[in-house]
Amino acid sequence: MELDIIAHPGTLKASQEHARQVEAAGFGSIWWTDSGRSAYLAATASALGTERLQIGTGIAVAFPRSPMVTAGIAWELAASTGGRFVLGLGSQVKAHIERRYSAEFVPPGPRMKEYVESVKAIFRAFAGLEKLHYEGRYYHFSLLPPTWSPGPIEVPAPPVYISAVLPYMSRLVGEVADGIHVHPFHSPEYVKDVQRKAIEEGLARSRRSLDAITFSCPIMTAVGDTDEELARTREHARTMIAFYGSTRTYSPVFEHHGLHGLSDELHALQQRGDVAGMKALITDPILDHYTVTSSWDALAAKLVARYRNLAPKVRVTSYTAADGWKDPAWREKWSQVARAMRAAG
Repeated sequence: MELDIIAHPGTLKASQEHARQVEAAGFGSIWWTDSGRSAYLAATASALGTERLQIGTGIAVAFPRSPMVTAGIAWELAASTGGRFVLGLGSQVKAHIERRYSAEFVPPGPRMKEYVESVKAIFRAFAGLEKLHYEGRYYHFSLLPPTWSPGPIEVPAPPVYISAVLPYMSRLVGEVADGIHVHPFHSPEYVKDVQRKAIEEGLARSRRSLDAITFSCPIMTAVGDTDEELARTREHARTMIAFYGSTRTYSPVFEHHGLHGLSDELHALQQRGDVAGMKALITDPILDHYTVTSSWDALAAKLVARYRNLAPKVRVTSYTAADGWKDPAWREKWSQVARAMRAAG
């Protein structure tokens, strides 16, 4: 099983160096976020500085960019990496799309379906497999003169992953995508019982099997070899779960474990700025649903055991490894985890 890493873009030079270090540490993939700086530019810098590492967007915000623009960038990155690029897309939320990007958001599910379908139609047109013709309610593409097409490349079209939390978008993964970016706020039980079930419904519509989908699962960890380290990292994870759980859209992730009303309580406390109160609601048993607590030596085995049977194709992504990346000792610890997970198969 591969261990991947989520990273936030810095300068192009810094992003390239970060990718080099991630590759040297034995990670399988680096997923660049669209946060402040462009995930695509960070991926480009990574492509020019690595040879083996899979490079992806985890995730790039879809709707502000035309599918033609997104497809063109992804096509070039696939060619430049020799097929190592994965296009990860997400819808973001209504406020950001409409107020930060001044773009259309509603309805996000049907719009994302057409977005992925049109990107893949454009890929086929770039490859010369068919004439460009996509007609949907939200996107329409029918013109691609040879001068404006990048033309075929020597590797397959990049796979397309979609970020998803709720059943609708998870079902969409099975219908039109090649992988799912699971949210960091999840439990394996929720992913298996709710999201995988929805994905399988989508796969039935597209006449594919579950092994057509890669599950990319970011995990929140509390790791340490002393009581002090474990206490500190568990408190950090508790804060993250309280923050994510206050988003009422994600309440089904709590409700799947019988925690009805918790998201509403967290949201009310967040509105009052009561961070301590929010954290107090995340008891240790709740924390353990959504976080892996471990010593460093045992972490790889715990992650493999927790995720191995989730689906035929699973990648585990560290949500926290980048936090202390400048510390060589920290990098070495995560490197040992990555290599142990790969050796476990």
